[in-house]
Amino acid sequence: MRHRIAGGQLNRTSAHRIALRRNLAAALFEHETISTTLPKAKHVKSFAEKLITIAKKGNLAARRRAIAILGNRDIVEEVDGKIEKKGTIIGKLFSEIAPRYLDRAGGYTRIIKLAKRRLGDNGQLVLLQLVGQEKQAETTKKGKKKASKKKAAKKEQQAEEGE
Repeated sequence: MRHRIAGGQLNRTSAHRIALRRNLAAALFEHETISTTLPKAKHVKSFAEKLITIAKKGNLAARRRAIAILGNRDIVEEVDGKIEKKGTIIGKLFSEIAPRYLDRAGGYTRIIKLAKRRLGDNGQLVLLQLVGQEKQAETTKKGKKKASKKKAAKKEQQAEEGE
């Protein structure tokens, strides 16, 4: 019987499952959105949210605990054929991602189901992303740009009339 056993096995050994969870969480923190299958996304979601909660504390003990859980992989980027180091996963987690969620009690990630299926095994693909990117998406929409231009023009007119 499987009573009170949390988390899925994902048809992997425990070491492979831990490595998968660490790699997907590191990719999520690096790119802030990843595409994966639904069971993997559900498995990684709670792990990533716990790491963000640890990072919100921001002290040395929390940083060491996050390094022990996740590892401290470098973020690298290829520029002009050369590989340059841009920082580390833990550095980005503590300096960029955790301060974004200081006033949020939880729910740092979301899963968006895609209409696409994986070609090899017809697995359901989803996007796992960090919450807080909807502001960036609004500015790219045409309707939102027009509304913001109108509001900006009204504010400028009111400022000129006030002077």
